[in-house]
Amino acid sequence: MTINQWPKHQRPRERLIRDGAGALSDAELLAIFLRVGVRGIDAVQLGQHAMQHFGSLQGLFGATLLEFSAINGMGPAKFAQLQAVMELARRAMLEELRHPTTLGSPQAVKQYLRLLFNGRTFESFYVLFLDVKNRLVDVKELFRGTLTHTSVYPREVVKEALARNAASIMLAHNHPSGTEAPSEADLRLTRSLVQALALVDIRILDHFVVAGHHVHSFAEHGQL
Repeated sequence: MTINQWPKHQRPRERLIRDGAGALSDAELLAIFLRVGVRGIDAVQLGQHAMQHFGSLQGLFGATLLEFSAINGMGPAKFAQLQAVMELARRAMLEELRHPTTLGSPQAVKQYLRLLFNGRTFESFYVLFLDVKNRLVDVKELFRGTLTHTSVYPREVVKEALARNAASIMLAHNHPSGTEAPSEADLRLTRSLVQALALVDIRILDHFVVAGHHVHSFAEHGQL
């Protein structure tokens, strides 16, 4: 039986419209995204199979094309659609961060960073640049490394901050294969950057370390 043969009040799309997206399971939401199943299973069952295969939404969203396509019925076209949805979500969060009051909410910044680093298998180092009124000016990836290491050069951070006339910045990097706890190298780097930027009167408001759903804030832990 296909989903179109289900009683109308049980179909995921109709339930979403009636009750809201929060009323649906992960598999049902995926079914709406997938639209159709494959021979022998409907879209909800395919969504359930995908969740079991990847273990979580985080695992699904972070899958490579090869990993994604290993599931029958989920090839390059659906992979491209999923990546487009993820990028739209990141851009929507970035728009929210540009609102003058949003940066006062650490949770909003953390949510954006979770989306930003989602699925990355290498270390990336980002800087969020703010003006004198703490409004977001720009977000840029400055350095990229291997699975466990990236090199960050303070002079490049200073140069990019001055180029944007930033009054303050936030730092963010990920630990793709570890926990969100900062390493001793992370702590040393942060101290070096605080000192370098103080010479040009630019403050570091926070440094975030992202590992999956977990985000560590240096400011919240008194590490700046």
